[in-house]
Amino acid sequence: MQIISNTQYRGYAVRPSAHCLPDGSFSSNLTLRRSDVRTGPTHYEFYSLGYFDSEADALGYSDRWARDWIDTRG
Repeated sequence: MQIISNTQYRGYAVRPSAHCLPDGSFSSNLTLRRSDVRTGPTHYEFYSLGYFDSEADALGYSDRWARDWIDTRG
């Protein structure tokens, strides 16, 4: 599994990852973390957001999906 190092976006640590499947395609996955003084740490994990022919495409999709999710849900 390939993981891009954590990046920060609007208070979240964004960690995209890609998992190689038996057929050679890649599943895009994502972990989001946010620390809030009032509620403590919040952790979200998303799996199989999409399937792609290349690892780079899967990672890029996970990163874009994270930004869209954060922008719409904060």
